Amino acid sequence: MQGAADVDRFLPEVFRQFTRSLTKEEKKSGVYTINQERILFEGTDREAEEFYAQTDIYPALDNAPIARYTDGLPVILPSEDRVANMLKGTSHKPDELIVYQSDHVGVSFQSVGGSKPKGSPVEFRPVDRRATVEQVAVNAVMAGCKPEMFPIVLAIAEAGGGGGGDGRGSQGFCVSGPIAKEVGMNFSVGVMGPGNPANRSLARAGELMWRNFGGNIPNVTNCGVMGAPLFNVIPEDIDNLPPGWKGLNEEYDFRKDESILYSFSFGRGGSTNIHRTEHSPGGYRAFIKSGHGGIARRLGVKGVPGPKNFLEYFIPGIWHDREGGVTLILLPHVARMLYDAGFKTKDAIYEWIYQKSFVPMKDYRTHSWVDVTTSSWLGIEPTSGKPFKELPDDYRIPLVSNPYENCIIVTGKGEEFMQWLGARRPATQPAYNIDVWR
Repeated sequence: MQGAADVDRFLPEVFRQFTRSLTKEEKKSGVYTINQERILFEGTDREAEEFYAQTDIYPALDNAPIARYTDGLPVILPSEDRVANMLKGTSHKPDELIVYQSDHVGVSFQSVGGSKPKGSPVEFRPVDRRATVEQVAVNAVMAGCKPEMFPIVLAIAEAGGGGGGDGRGSQGFCVSGPIAKEVGMNFSVGVMGPGNPANRSLARAGELMWRNFGGNIPNVTNCGVMGAPLFNVIPEDIDNLPPGWKGLNEEYDFRKDESILYSFSFGRGGSTNIHRTEHSPGGYRAFIKSGHGGIARRLGVKGVPGPKNFLEYFIPGIWHDREGGVTLILLPHVARMLYDAGFKTKDAIYEWIYQKSFVPMKDYRTHSWVDVTTSSWLGIEPTSGKPFKELPDDYRIPLVSNPYENCIIVTGKGEEFMQWLGARRPATQPAYNIDVWR
């Protein structure tokens, strides 16, 4: 691991590279563009399969091959008739550039992100290329999508595809609204697993856009670390929300009968951070029904039957080595248990988690990311208005800056395992209208 002691070792080479003469290859000028030909290949199906299976060797990956046009798996060949059929799924013209259909407020961090006004072109990370509706249709065909899914694919394109805000991937999407059932998404057991064509192919379309529009090449254009597996696009089960709980579409001021795509992160920096609260399903049921088992003993409700707030069991532990809100992925009947325990709205849960996040300053200082988010402790702490350095050890600071850093997605079926992801950014607009792409 490099540190201050290594400066004398590597700095001379840095200066040498910056001051040496350019090679003949480096002196070449011009603008680098991707192939803009509408027809990429002509030949037999067998020849086309071989063409799309091409790979390139990258020394930056220790000479590992990377697929040139795909995510590394075989694809449905995007013949002209298949692409034309896909385009029947939208009223938008094939040569129309993918642009933002509404204003999207963003957070700029390390020259990434920022606000995107309505009508501005979508630039696919990491290399900021643009794409047309027909080019998106090509990738939708390759992924195995059907024409009725195409409005969702176009919303995924508007959200930047699978590359995420910084081009390192780990991008997740949730469909909230009637279109999820229209295209046959799986709301039940295995909502994140294989088997359902809609859940899986929609996510793959985003991955292919990341490669073909975003130019994703690990360790070349993408400085991620481990990378992430192929995710599913998941549906929100709005028909089984507890009374008074809003779907994500309504949280972002759409109607219940409107369909949106909610964009979130499955990890940070091109990694995967899906967490599971460790308890047995039987232990959860014993806690809820009769107040028995380890959860009841920890929370001091042993022998007390009926609805209880099981979030008390695991919420304090989520901030052991992190800060920020939490995205809870709840089964419908687990969400109903929280409703019965007194949480009549999602907002009530968001506020409860926020209040639980306050810690003494002496504990806050032992976290890692706060060295960055406090501007190396030279910044102003928002709740007090005072410099961080002036606050006493017992001053309590929230690890969640806003209740709406928290989010709830109700989906799936099966045993009561609580899964959760990281925070959402409350000042941003991660909801994309699917219906405008019909």
